[in-house]
Amino acid sequence: MKAFVYGGPGLKSLEDRPKPEIQAAGDAIVKMVKTTICGTDLHILKGDVATCVPGRILGHEGVGIIDSIGAGVTAFKPGDRVLISCISSCGKCEYCRRGMFSHCTSGGWILGNEIDGTQAEYVRTPHADTSLYPILAGADEEALVMLSDILPTGFECGVLNGKVEPGSTVAIVGAGPIGLAVLLTAQLYSPAQIIMIDLDDNRLQVARQFGATQVINSADGKAAEAVKRLTGGPGVDAAIEAVGVPATFLLCQELIAAGGIIANIGVHGQKVDLHLERLWSQNIAITTRLVDTVTTPMLLKTVQSQKIDPTRLITHRFKLDQILDAYDTFSHAAETKALKVIIEV
Repeated sequence: MKAFVYGGPGLKSLEDRPKPEIQAAGDAIVKMVKTTICGTDLHILKGDVATCVPGRILGHEGVGIIDSIGAGVTAFKPGDRVLISCISSCGKCEYCRRGMFSHCTSGGWILGNEIDGTQAEYVRTPHADTSLYPILAGADEEALVMLSDILPTGFECGVLNGKVEPGSTVAIVGAGPIGLAVLLTAQLYSPAQIIMIDLDDNRLQVARQFGATQVINSADGKAAEAVKRLTGGPGVDAAIEAVGVPATFLLCQELIAAGGIIANIGVHGQKVDLHLERLWSQNIAITTRLVDTVTTPMLLKTVQSQKIDPTRLITHRFKLDQILDAYDTFSHAAETKALKVIIEV
């Protein structure tokens, strides 16, 4: 089969690999139909994710058709169309029982990280009964690809961890796909202000179309001042970091109001400064999280009822044999205006 392979920092290739086989009773082999590229994949290519070793097939998102199942799989059968969760969960360990699927002792974020992933013609998915979701007939499969990771990540790590609520003020730092997923799902809670901050005017224009009440280009270094003017002085109740670089985490510290929450989503590959000398007395909470996908069933219903349309995030489409071009397009988003890309297998 064809597969996209990480060869080490800065190295990638489309290769021929053996079709995966059942290794455990709970496994399913899924024939991929559609997948996508995540910002985390770009972090892997930079060498930021030590658990992902050279030779790994990347990808942790997508929809497909069950090809074969292990003896312990009871919820699915060959031929079923399924959504693949980016998080594999056994449903039985202590962490899974606490709803922390990302820390499952035999799962978590392993697809495209510790085991081969979805950017291939076939993928082996562990714990199939509790890590796959059935796709209803007639469902928009491109929309559902956004439910593998990006929508629950934005919702859980940003909106829920940031405790967005009616009447609150929210700043989202980073108008990339994750930041825009936060923007889409934050509106379920009717905050009074959603301020989107980025360096890219095109993405800020998209954010306005998606429902941001105000947008700020932070290139002049005065974003925190602008936020405080917009909020009448104190700053925002929730500052959501959706990039993963030191400058954006620092900006969140500068624009948060007393009693507010800094919710980190970004994948950080280097250390950041925490200015406790300013924040220690301000009743600030800082949250971190790897998506657990506990909200995927709810988000599935929300998307199917058309309360949210995640296909608005899709800007480019490619075939699997064009995946190197897809990565080039996605990694040069400032020039290509790419948000999410769909790769048809």
